[in-house]
Amino acid sequence: MTAIERTAYPQFKARPTLKTLQELYTPTPLEIRLARVHARTPTNVLTLAVLLKSFQRLGYFPALADVPSAIIEHVKSCLNVGKRIKLEPAISSIYRFQKVIRAHLGVTAYNVEAQRIAVEAVAQAVLIKDHPADLINIAIEELVKSRFELPAYSTLDQLAMTVRYNTHEQLFEQVDAQLSKADQAYLDQLLRPQAEDAEMTLSLLKAPPKKATLTHLKELQAKYESLMSFASAQRILADLTPAKIKYFAARAQALDIAELADIHPAKRRTFLVCLIYRAQVKSRDHLADMFLKRMLGIHNRAKTRLVELREQHLATTESMLSIFNEVLDASAQKPPHATLGKQVQGILNAHGGAQVLLDQCKQVSPYNTKNHLPLMWSFYVPYRKSIFRMVRSLNIKSTSQDQSLVEALHFLLEHEDRRSQYLPADLDLSFISAQWRQLVYAHDGETEVLVRRQLEVCIFSYLATELNTGDACVPGSEKYADFRDQLLTWEECQPLLEQYCQELEIPSTPGGFIKHLKDQLSQLATEVDQICKDDPQITINPDNKPSLKRLTAAPRPKSAVQLEKKILEKLPERSVLDVLSNVQHWVNWTRHFGPLSGAEPKLSNPIERYLFTTFGYATNLGPNETARHTRGRMSAHMLSYVHKRHFTTQKIEAAIRDIINAYASLKLPRCWGTGKQAAADGSKFEIYDNNLISEYHIRYGGYGGIAYHHVSDQYIALFTHFISCGVWEAVYILDGLINNQSDIQPDTLHADTQGQCAPAFALSYLLGIQLMPRIRNWQGLSFFRPSSDAVYEYIDPLFDKNANWGLIQMHWQDLMRVILSIRAGKLLPSTILRRLNSKSRKNRLYHAFEALGQVVRTQFLLRYISEKGLRRQVNECTNKVEGYNKFLDWLFFGKEGVITENDPDQQEKQLKYLELVSSAVILQNAADISIAVQKLHEEGYEIKQEDLATLSPYLTRNLRRYGDYVVDINDIPHPLELAIPLPIMILETITR
Repeated sequence: MTAIERTAYPQFKARPTLKTLQELYTPTPLEIRLARVHARTPTNVLTLAVLLKSFQRLGYFPALADVPSAIIEHVKSCLNVGKRIKLEPAISSIYRFQKVIRAHLGVTAYNVEAQRIAVEAVAQAVLIKDHPADLINIAIEELVKSRFELPAYSTLDQLAMTVRYNTHEQLFEQVDAQLSKADQAYLDQLLRPQAEDAEMTLSLLKAPPKKATLTHLKELQAKYESLMSFASAQRILADLTPAKIKYFAARAQALDIAELADIHPAKRRTFLVCLIYRAQVKSRDHLADMFLKRMLGIHNRAKTRLVELREQHLATTESMLSIFNEVLDASAQKPPHATLGKQVQGILNAHGGAQVLLDQCKQVSPYNTKNHLPLMWSFYVPYRKSIFRMVRSLNIKSTSQDQSLVEALHFLLEHEDRRSQYLPADLDLSFISAQWRQLVYAHDGETEVLVRRQLEVCIFSYLATELNTGDACVPGSEKYADFRDQLLTWEECQPLLEQYCQELEIPSTPGGFIKHLKDQLSQLATEVDQICKDDPQITINPDNKPSLKRLTAAPRPKSAVQLEKKILEKLPERSVLDVLSNVQHWVNWTRHFGPLSGAEPKLSNPIERYLFTTFGYATNLGPNETARHTRGRMSAHMLSYVHKRHFTTQKIEAAIRDIINAYASLKLPRCWGTGKQAAADGSKFEIYDNNLISEYHIRYGGYGGIAYHHVSDQYIALFTHFISCGVWEAVYILDGLINNQSDIQPDTLHADTQGQCAPAFALSYLLGIQLMPRIRNWQGLSFFRPSSDAVYEYIDPLFDKNANWGLIQMHWQDLMRVILSIRAGKLLPSTILRRLNSKSRKNRLYHAFEALGQVVRTQFLLRYISEKGLRRQVNECTNKVEGYNKFLDWLFFGKEGVITENDPDQQEKQLKYLELVSSAVILQNAADISIAVQKLHEEGYEIKQEDLATLSPYLTRNLRRYGDYVVDINDIPHPLELAIPLPIMILETITR
């Protein structure tokens, strides 16, 4: 049976607060009159009123014995009945009262029609959702919407489990029926333990990608070709939703050979087909990733070689310059032309003669440029065969009308085995640069030809660029798929457009949108011109170079330092495990974990195991080291098993969301921020280099990956991505806010300098998010005039270009189509920004988003230079995320901070563990600080809101990381409600 705590099935709170009683359980005068009309005795009046208020809260009639006494006493006080009156009505009276309440509220008792509605809702949902708790929630939502009384929880649980089982069985049989004898034999042989190659094949299905070396590229290509030998996987799974395919594949991923063998054949084969199909999809992504990394590596090695050759020929270059210096000296003396000619000839002869010097000049001149392209061939040759093999298998397509690159690619594939120096020049290469054109084109006699070697390197370089920008796609992949397939059609967008534009308070027509934006920019520019003229925070020198006065940080008040000292003295010392246990008692975050099947845990002491597993992986100790310090309570196998079988990234995110919501209920975080702002920044984590995500990071130094956090101005992290060091961080700048489903919902986002790109400004503006990055070199950015005739008295030198309103208006429909698709959950902002992170000659979306972003960014820059408060706000919020990064470093103390997982999915999962523990510690610290503040106030200590604002929940001196790891889950902490209030004068200050 699914635990009721995992679902949204309404229940009474064991200890309802006074606020809850007043808001939810106070009868209105109409309800009191209803109770007195339909009941005579005080007992019956009380019973009817209690049932009415309970039904309004729960949606069903509870047993009277289950109603908390606090609710009964509260209703008694509202009815003015005697305190000795008890709920002891006759059963017949209860049935009559239930009919009265249903009629009053317009609710129908649970019946056959209600069951049909619930079954249909669950049957539809089970195609995309997996866990019984989710299905029960959907049934509850549908019944409430249809105004039906909720049945007993066991009824809903049985209904969801039955529908889920029957639907899954139908899917298993449906898939199995489409398998041929050969398909069944292929799948069954994967599980034969006596065949070593079969086991390796199953292991290969689950194996993560390795470092992008030539050997690993060949291995991945072989794996992909082996997977594609089961080419019918996509056809067989055509009737399954993508979500269901991923779920079945995840189930297969978690099971070993023996466990898969115990499953009945139809279910087992379905799991394996889904696993193969997902492996095919991921392998396409990984092949494309490796191709991009190898082409980037080839370019980088050629650039390095160019520098080396320049150094090697430095002596020759210096010699040539000294000869040229002698010629210039002779010419500077202004002798007659005949004499000068003899002097120059003498100088040339003295150094070997003109021909020798000409040969030397030809030798060194290629290395005294920035053109590394001629040197790429030697670094490309080792990968040539593998790259051709990969391109053939991926079936790369163009995403635009321009097919020139794809046609050039097919031309190369046709001539792969040619060894001649030249190829016929009957090919459209209008897209290549002048530098490449000089290398690719040559003449064989009077005939123009293509240089085969340079052509190959050129085409594959452009292919890498277009895969990055989205101008080329890989059918059947996820990361490199044609994102246009994920967009809503314009017909689907039109019904959503008006309401969405109303929410953003922007016009819903192209002309109106342009006028609105143009008027905003014109008005703001005029206001800022006056502000800067009256109070020149910005100065512009005679060369039109602007400079902005630096902000000086205000010193921290002595009273704030003293308050922090007093609070620290009152904070209890806790271990991180104690914190996890306390937060579990407060929010029951472990309820989200359990077997991937959705069944309830069958472990002994599951909560204790979940606490230890979370702690071990979050701190990077791992199962072995954690088990050594648990005094025999846990074994490494137990922790590893729970980690693999009971935890997923999505479940951890759900647990984090519960903790954030509990944190949002406290009053103290409101002293630190409004919750309407967040900052995004990355911190590098070292990882082993034998995986596809690990790269060398120039800014951070060393190999690793980037944990990209979105941290609220109230200090708690809202979402974290784990990305490659080579990825442009701004791609994920908006995803965190889109993925954040907690009660803290910011509408303003700060970031570091990477967030200043124009497309990110455009996308955030249309999503209703104010992007306000910290910009160090803002003087290098262009300010765009609202019109060519707009002139300003003081800040006019800042504007060097005009806004391209025509381009924005032309592509307004494309822009709104993208935004509405994101809003509908069809794709994430990173999917678009990944394609807009560099200029594309084909991608019209890039130019439209860039034009809009230039206008929005200009508005932000105008505010940035004219508002000291805004600059201070940006700095303060970005400083908080930097403090969060240091806080994580303290918690992530195992294995010297090196992530030892090579699987990208497991790396992401481990960072989610860390985010969960950090959120729990922040919640515990905030609760402890709140209670300490209350105690200090009771002792007569003066506390100011501005002093509290200087504190932070990133406290560590009150925490223990080392020693034996033990926890008593039966040790009940103080209720979280005790930490919610603050002294009344502080509450009044924050409210104001």
